[in-house]
Amino acid sequence: MYTIAALYHFTRFPDPAAVQGPLKDLCLAQGVTGTLLLAEEGINGTIAGPRAGIDAVLAHVRALPGCADLEWKESTAAEQPFGRMKVRLKKEIVTMGQPDVDPKARVGHYVDPADWNALISAPDVAVIDTRNDYEVAIGTFEGAVDPETASFRDFPAWWEANKDRFHNKRVAMFCTGGIRCEKSTNWLIGQGVEEVYHLKGGILKYLEEVPAEESLWQGECFVFDGRVSVGHGLAEGPHELCHACRRPILPEDRTRPAYEHGVSCHHCIDETSEEDKMRFRERQKQIELARKRGERHLGA
Repeated sequence: MYTIAALYHFTRFPDPAAVQGPLKDLCLAQGVTGTLLLAEEGINGTIAGPRAGIDAVLAHVRALPGCADLEWKESTAAEQPFGRMKVRLKKEIVTMGQPDVDPKARVGHYVDPADWNALISAPDVAVIDTRNDYEVAIGTFEGAVDPETASFRDFPAWWEANKDRFHNKRVAMFCTGGIRCEKSTNWLIGQGVEEVYHLKGGILKYLEEVPAEESLWQGECFVFDGRVSVGHGLAEGPHELCHACRRPILPEDRTRPAYEHGVSCHHCIDETSEEDKMRFRERQKQIELARKRGERHLGA
C-alpha cells in the first residue's frame, strides 16, 4: 500500500533552486515519486511512496524556511500512482498570471467541510468552481457555477466578464485541494468583493470528512495522479486517462469509435491532426515494446 500526500504552502523561498536538489535527492533515496513545484512563493505538489519515505520528505519540507505549519492531505493507493519523481522550478506554484496576488497578505474566510453545506445552501451565496473545465465535467457541488475555463489563467478574465451576475452575493469558492482558492479569493478581495469564502482543504478534505449520505458533492473528483478520480472517503473512482489529451474518461468510453489507446478519445479526436495521431501511434508502439522488455518508457 502506498501513501499519497497532497501538499502546498505559501512562503518565501528567495532561492528555490537551492531547495530543489536536496529535496529531489531525498525523495529518490526514500523511494518517493510524484511532482513537486518550487517557486519564490512556495511549494506545491503530490507525492507517493512508502509510509516511512513520505514521513521523511514531509519532515524535510516542514524544516524549510516558513514551512513549520505545513498542512497536507493523505490518501492511499494499492499501486504506485506516479512513474518517477520530478522537482521543478516554476514562476508560480499555481499559475494565475496576476503579479499583484499575494495569498500571504489576505485570503477569503476559510470554511470547514462540516460547515460547507450550510454555507452553499444559503440563498444569498454564489458557489464558484475554480477548476478547469475537464475537472468540473466529472464532478462538482450541487448548484455550483462552472466558469468553463481551460486554465486557471482564464479565471480573472471570466470574472471580469461575469461579475455583474454576483452583485450583492456572498461568494463561496472551491478547488481540489485549496491552493487555487488561496489566490482566487485574494484576487476577488482586491476586486472589491467584500464577502469571500473558500472550502478549507478543498474537495479532497470534504470527501474525506463528510459522509456520503450528507454530501452535496455530485460525481467524482479529478486528481492529478494514477488514480485519476476519487469519490467519498477518497475511494478510487472509475475514471481512466486518455493518454493523448490527459482528460478523464470512463471505461465505457473506450468502446466509442473515437477511442484509440494512446492516440485519441471522444474529447480530443478532432483536436489533433493526422500527423499528430501518427506520432502518438509511434509513441504507443514504443511504450508497448518497452513494456515487453520489462522497462518503463518515459512517455508512459
